[in-house]
Amino acid sequence: MGTTHVTVTVRNPADPDKTWEGLFLVDTGAIDCLVPAKHLREIGLAAKAKRTYELADGSEVKMDITTADIEFMGDIVGSTVIFGADDAEPILGVTALESVGIEVDPRSQRLKRLPAVRLKTVK
Repeated sequence: MGTTHVTVTVRNPADPDKTWEGLFLVDTGAIDCLVPAKHLREIGLAAKAKRTYELADGSEVKMDITTADIEFMGDIVGSTVIFGADDAEPILGVTALESVGIEVDPRSQRLKRLPAVRLKTVK
């Protein structure tokens, strides 16, 4: 299975002129977005809380989080953002994707826009 990347702009909601742009790994197994902490600090974002996350190996780690505007593929959404290690690969989590009606096509590994954003789950 291949990987999917997308260019994302992270914006400080309190000062929209302060932004950072990077190439993010699209990770449908991740709920929230992860950004190297140094870039979040550069645009004036500070940690608002800590949240415990489960890593791929099953271990748990408590990480600083904040909120930011996340812009990609012509859409913008407010999202929880994790302060990652300064050398971490940025991750675009599934919540941001689904919030703007985008999903990963499992066959082509490309992002595709849904005809409408899902408002409810299918029964």
